[in-house]
Amino acid sequence: MVPLHGWGRGTSTRAHLAGIDSVADAVSVLRKADGDRGVVPRGLGRSYGDAAQNAGGTALDLTKLNRILHVDAESEPPTVSVQAGVSIDALMRAMLPFGLWVPVLPGTRQVTIGGAVAADVHGKNHHTEGSFGNHVRSLDLLTADLEVRTVSPDDDNPDLFWATIGGMGLTGVILGATIALQRTETAYFIVDTERCSDIHDLMAKMSNGDENYTYSVAWFDAVSKGKHMGRAVLTRGNKARLRDLPVKLAKDPLRFVAPSLGTVPEIFPNRMVNLVTARAFSTAWYHKAPKRRSGEIQNITEFFHPLDIVAEWNRLYGPHGFLQYQFVVPFSEADIFRTCVEMIVNSGHLSCLNVLKRFGPGDPAPLSFAMPGWTLTVDLPIEPGLDRLCDALDEQVVAAGGRVYLAKDSRLSAATFRKMYPRVEEFLAVRREVDPAGIFNSDLARRLELK
Repeated sequence: MVPLHGWGRGTSTRAHLAGIDSVADAVSVLRKADGDRGVVPRGLGRSYGDAAQNAGGTALDLTKLNRILHVDAESEPPTVSVQAGVSIDALMRAMLPFGLWVPVLPGTRQVTIGGAVAADVHGKNHHTEGSFGNHVRSLDLLTADLEVRTVSPDDDNPDLFWATIGGMGLTGVILGATIALQRTETAYFIVDTERCSDIHDLMAKMSNGDENYTYSVAWFDAVSKGKHMGRAVLTRGNKARLRDLPVKLAKDPLRFVAPSLGTVPEIFPNRMVNLVTARAFSTAWYHKAPKRRSGEIQNITEFFHPLDIVAEWNRLYGPHGFLQYQFVVPFSEADIFRTCVEMIVNSGHLSCLNVLKRFGPGDPAPLSFAMPGWTLTVDLPIEPGLDRLCDALDEQVVAAGGRVYLAKDSRLSAATFRKMYPRVEEFLAVRREVDPAGIFNSDLARRLELK
């Protein structure tokens, strides 16, 4: 057995890690699986909590199922069929030279397609394009009966498809997917940036302006208190067309720019994020941004994935790791949203990497996270008292009719989960039908009593 943890490194359990490179391998692992502990599919391990862990059981490593199988560039929209272990990074690199674009990008490219489906990931464009599940045309799913089923949203009974979208790997092993792509003339974006003086200013500007942009995201200051609480850098943009690029960039408009500054070593102690470092970082990050700048051309890494420049950046939090808390509440509950921001800022728990976005409508998946509303993400080092803060935030989120994102979670209780996800019984009905013996299991599934 080997220790496995999520990207937050806050929880670790031991499981058998079974690497596979064929459907036959996956079937063999399922046949031999421990009936009590079961199997969980695992990709690149970028879920932050315990979704891809399985204490005492088996984790099915799908990263060798990494082939791009077919591209239909003539259809409208164009589509690509891939094995589940293909990363978004690899898919983007392969598709961009042909002017094809992955429609939804999470905060890192180092996510497998299987993981993107299982977590129904979202990006800066949820208000315009929805989450990843909205762009999946079909899935190849290995179920507990050892059969491979092809499921799609157009099936006469699409319940299994939608239970798999956002289903955290608990309906079967996603072996492959067909994804709808978009066309693009360039790999660049026209970006507008502006500073916002506080949380009220930020939310007002996003509420009256996001409709003009495909992509919108804000970093906000979760350290400063008083009149500067929630001050932010708001960044919004649209795809650049060929005619928008300067001559130098127009010579190679689909160039994939992905610099690397190396890997963070395993040397950092706990409490690297403290009041001094957090305040210095937040002040510097806010003031380095322009007060207002329009029409800047940025590449993919600058605009979408600045953290991908440094590999293993999660090690900066030290051995104890961190918890990423992400929640969404409806637009009508803006007061509760601001209350949650105040609770975080005044808690004494410090976060530097903080993101605020607006969501559009959710998809039909019963466990999908997104709903129309405000979503906030904070990275909190694991320290004494953090559980009390998160429990208090949970209460506010439940009162607002919101929810916490399962791909980031490692501590939500089963009772609170059910309050946040009122359609859980729909999911469980499908799960029980396709996996009556509970072959597919995980630390998250046991914690949330998903049986």
